[in-house]
Amino acid sequence: MRLQLGSDDLARTLARLGAAGLVLFALVYVLVIAQPPPLTGTGNWRTTTFGSAIDDPGNFFRVLLDAVTFAGLLFIVASGFTLIFGLMRVVNMAHGSFYLLGGYIAWEVQQRMTGEGFSIASAEVNTWEWVAPLLVAAGVIATIGLIGQQTLLRWNAGQDLRQALITIAISVIVADQVIAHFEGGNAVSVTWPGWLDRFVDLQLFDIQYSLIRLSVLALGLGVGIALYLWLYRTRTGMVIRAGVDDQQMTSALGINIQKTFAIAFIVGAALAAFGGVVGASQANVASGVDAQWLLNSLVVVIIGGLGSLVGAAAGSLLYALVFSFSATYLPTTGNECCTQYNIVFTFVLLTLVLAFRPQGLFGRPG
Repeated sequence: MRLQLGSDDLARTLARLGAAGLVLFALVYVLVIAQPPPLTGTGNWRTTTFGSAIDDPGNFFRVLLDAVTFAGLLFIVASGFTLIFGLMRVVNMAHGSFYLLGGYIAWEVQQRMTGEGFSIASAEVNTWEWVAPLLVAAGVIATIGLIGQQTLLRWNAGQDLRQALITIAISVIVADQVIAHFEGGNAVSVTWPGWLDRFVDLQLFDIQYSLIRLSVLALGLGVGIALYLWLYRTRTGMVIRAGVDDQQMTSALGINIQKTFAIAFIVGAALAAFGGVVGASQANVASGVDAQWLLNSLVVVIIGGLGSLVGAAAGSLLYALVFSFSATYLPTTGNECCTQYNIVFTFVLLTLVLAFRPQGLFGRPG
């Protein structure tokens, strides 16, 4: 028995050392080893889109900013998912579809408010013509989420498989209705207010950075602060956290846990729509991105930990850093290699977290 325990400890130690070695090599590669593409030829295993952080600090910090601002959007969407998942133990498979529908609703409302054509110039959009579509989309999706929770999910509490199938069905219905009623599911964009469509001088390595992307980061921070104050400074938030820890005891104390579930689902669905509007403004939305954003939310929650707001923030940041830096700093030794493999590194991160911290970075053992 002692010999077996010793072998397990040795294997676990070697695995941790191997994982630490991989992470250290990745850091050293980005900071020191990477080289810019040569003027002639195809380069070698050290050739990347940009040089190392030491050789090319400007582009390094630009990629870092891209990652952090992308993390802001990830957090907006994933925080709603982790709120529902953490409290209700419902893997809401319709979360990505709520993101998609929220973006399309905001686009439709903005079209009607401005009276412009399919593509609207930012100079034609004022702040209210962006905020109003956001509020409408969040309200509509919150209402849809509440109706679905009250009519379909409430009566299946604790039946994980049945709830997953129900939310998958909702997801399919929403996705089909988007194709039927919104431009056949083609890509559309919500236009930012004109005053945001510019670059700002960061006074750092001559970087001119998009004010729009900085605004996405600011919105993510705002959502995080608002959720923190709600969850830790209000009675409803305390009830939600108590429900995460022990649903049965919370109900036994006379607290209406079903009302709490409904509030959590409303906020989670509204945050999915909020993320959909910001995502549609940052790039676009189109039929099919719902699956991608559902996957993004799942990855963030698994990395960060079940029901943890801090975990959602940490998971968003780690996911965004790995995704952005691997897309830029993987070798580019030829036309077909190797940046298309950046998604693989996302799942390497996921594997490492599950191997050494199965409950997530900030999750607690069940």
